[in-house]
Amino acid sequence: MLSLVSNRTPPAHLLYLHGFRSSPRSAKAQLLGQYLRKNHPAIAWHCPQLPPSPARAMEQLFSLIAEWPAADTAVVGASLGGFYADCIVRATGCRTVLLNPVVAPARDLARHIGAQTAFHNPAESFYFEPEYVAQLRELEGPAPHAKAQILAVMAEDDEVLDWREMQARYTGCQQLRVPGANHALSNFDTLLPAVLAHLGLPTTLPTD
Repeated sequence: MLSLVSNRTPPAHLLYLHGFRSSPRSAKAQLLGQYLRKNHPAIAWHCPQLPPSPARAMEQLFSLIAEWPAADTAVVGASLGGFYADCIVRATGCRTVLLNPVVAPARDLARHIGAQTAFHNPAESFYFEPEYVAQLRELEGPAPHAKAQILAVMAEDDEVLDWREMQARYTGCQQLRVPGANHALSNFDTLLPAVLAHLGLPTTLPTD
């Protein structure tokens, strides 16, 4: 059972990683960022626009966090960003929240090779190269060992990914199964207390 009680200290840095074709303008990123800026302004909030190349994305992310102590770092990743967060927790053991994470990105994104548009600005486009699938395959690895550091949030009605694959990969981690929720976790506001508790932040949300 998921507990909302946490004795973790708040992180100094919180990194949010968006999904495929998404951006820092995603609803989840906006909600979490607004909450932190209002209630925890001392926490450094980082929500970069990730490049289409997985290898470049991970190079930039590891460069960004290179000087951050793992104990002071938290990562939240959604969908493909959840896979990138998986890579980070495998390397650092930092506290991590995975929101409908992609478990087999090379397999799942192979069918998206070609021209793509950005969700939050259809005027923006990029080309998802075949080599990016190979890069994802290179980044794949065994399940993270730091299981106590991970909260996996899984929508049982995810129309894009199979939550049972997530459940299997993150066996032994804290898991939150969400009946009726979609891939985008449109009800993320109701899940925020659990996310905040895992990150070591107060779980009482403002009412105004």
